[in-house]
Parts: sequence; C-alpha cells; structure tokens
Amino acid sequence: MTVHLVGVGPGDPELLTLKAARLLGSADAVVYDRLIDDSVLDNVPPSAERYPVGKTPGVTGPTQDEINGLLVALGRRLTTVVRVKGGDPFLFGRGIEELAATTAAGIPTDVVPGVTSALSAPLAAGISVTGRGFSSGVCVVTAHQDRASDPIDWGAVARSGLTVVVLMGAGRAAAVRELLIAGGRRADTRVAVVTNATRPDQQLWFGQLDQLGKDPVAAPSVLVIGAAVGHRVESDSRIGLTAGRPASRQP
Repeated sequence: MTVHLVGVGPGDPELLTLKAARLLGSADAVVYDRLIDDSVLDNVPPSAERYPVGKTPGVTGPTQDEINGLLVALGRRLTTVVRVKGGDPFLFGRGIEELAATTAAGIPTDVVPGVTSALSAPLAAGISVTGRGFSSGVCVVTAHQDRASDPIDWGAVARSGLTVVVLMGAGRAAAVRELLIAGGRRADTRVAVVTNATRPDQQLWFGQLDQLGKDPVAAPSVLVIGAAVGHRVESDSRIGLTAGRPASRQP
C-alpha cells in the first residue's frame, strides 16, 4: 500500500514524466486538484476511484486536513493511491503536509517531482529567468502567504536585482506591484504575465511594473518581473505550443 504524491506539470499533458504516467495507469484511486488538465486523467483506469479535491476561490471545498485524512484512509485500503497535483507538489503545493500526514500514519509514500510553472511558464513565453549579463538568479514567491509563515521581505526581494516569479498572483497583482515599487524596484521594470501556461489557450501580457494589475489579471497566471523579460526570444519552438501559437497582447 503506497500513496504517491505526483506532480503533473503546468498544464500541457505531454509534460508528464514517464513515472507520473505509469503510476496514473496503475492507480486504484486518484485524488486530484481543480486545475489538472482533463486529459491527464485519461491515463487513469476506468476502474479507479476518483476524488476531486480542488479548491475553488469563493467556494467551500475540502480542507487540507480533510484531504490528508482521505489520503490516509485510501492508503490503508488500496494498493496504489495517486495524489495528483499541478506543477510540482512541493512548490506551494502543500505536498509536505500530505507527506507528513501519510508518514505519521505509517503509510509508505513516494514523491514524484513535476515540472513547475515557476520555470516552465516563463519558458513558454520565451523567457529565460537567468542569463549571462541580465540575471544571475531567480526568486520564486507566492502572492498568498500563510499567516503562520514568516512574512516575505518584499523590500529585499525588490532590491535583489533577481528575476522575480510570483505564483498565485492573479488576484494580488496590484498589491505585488505596490510592494515591489515601495521596496525599491524601478517602476519601468519589465513584466510578463503568463496565463494558462503551456495550454492551447495560453495568453501573454507584457508591460512595465507600474502597469501591473491596473487591469484584472485572469487566473491561473504566473507573474515574471525583471530584466529577463526584456531578453525574451519570440519563437515557435517553445514548450506548450503543440496545439498552436499562444495569443499575446501588449499595453
């Protein structure tokens, strides 16, 4: 009896790892999030039990404790339980909480890394988050921080000069703008917003930091902030374009 915490990437089902696809194909039960592409579940046998546990903003859904309890209950009863998460399960995916719960219950647990949107979304827009001469590092932060965590020092993030990638930032894009500018990042810093990264309906927006969030930002979106945006290469040979070239717009 094993619970597998499996990352399935940012959206494009072809970005599944071989191990993720194999486990999905042998699952007795699959527990999955809201933003998983439907075609990912095509790998799951018809006989497998399916449990959608995705959280929708403004809608009451299962709590994390309830999800943890479900994984423990399934793990005690079935041979192969696959917990499916978008991106990588341990980058703002609460995978560590689920691993702690199943491990405490004595259930063997396997972790399968996934392609994270923190890097693949910029790449899908032709942006390398690091590069000689324009970015020596990347800082990945969430726009929705848990109150129990140490607060993000947005001033340090702003002054770092690193490429800043913000996950779960659609609804707080304006707040991110104000925090970074107040912290010392230049108002004319280049910005990209990648919506539905690697999917056929991917959308791109390019502008400056002082324009970010002036118009609503659709979810799910990844915010990319820094000089790296200005060095993007517009090419058809990027990931996530097998279903067609994504639309883009600029202010």
